[in-house]
Amino acid sequence: MKVVSLEPGGWRDACLARLCAAVHGTTAGLTPLVAFSGTRHLLFANEAARLWALVDDNEAPLALALLVLDEAGDGMTLALSASLGESREPQRRLIRELALNAPLRVEPTDDLDEGFLRGCGISRWTEDARGARVGLSRRHPAHASGEPAATLAFDDQEVLRRFKHDARFFEAEKRAFVEGLAVGTARRQP
Repeated sequence: MKVVSLEPGGWRDACLARLCAAVHGTTAGLTPLVAFSGTRHLLFANEAARLWALVDDNEAPLALALLVLDEAGDGMTLALSASLGESREPQRRLIRELALNAPLRVEPTDDLDEGFLRGCGISRWTEDARGARVGLSRRHPAHASGEPAATLAFDDQEVLRRFKHDARFFEAEKRAFVEGLAVGTARRQP
C-alpha cells in the first residue's frame, strides 16, 4: 500500500465523486453533487485543494482524503475523508501519513472523533475563533496558543444557484458524478 496524490483528470474526478458519496451519502439530496462540483470547479481550478488516496498494490483506492489550503497558504485542512471498505484502518493509515508529511489541520466530527484523530497522529489541539476544537499536525505552522488561519471554501448556495440557472452545467456535473461513481473503486486506468 502507498499514499498517492491524484493528478487532474477523469480518475481524480471519479475518486472525488466516490469520496463525496461516501462522506455525504447517496441519499443526501444535492449535497454530494454540490461538494463534487464546487471542489472541481472552484478549489481544484484555483489549486486550493488536493485529493490523496491510500492505494493497494493494484492501485485501487482503499481510502481517500481531500485537503484544502488555508487562507494564509501555510496549512491544509482535512475537508473530507473516508475508507472505501468496511474497515476504517485504511482511513486511519492515510490520515496518519498525511499528518506526518503535511501541515495538517483537522476538526473532529461524529465520524472522526478526537480519539480517532489522536490515533492518526494528531497530537496538538487548540480552539478556533468559534471555540471549536482543532487538531494540528506537528508540521502545521500555528502555535498551540495561536489560532490557525481559516480554510478556503466555496459557497454551496452559489453552486446551487448555478445549477438552477444553467441546466447544461447541472446535467454535465450530474453526468460526471454518476460516471465517477460507476468507476467505483476499480484500479486506475492508464
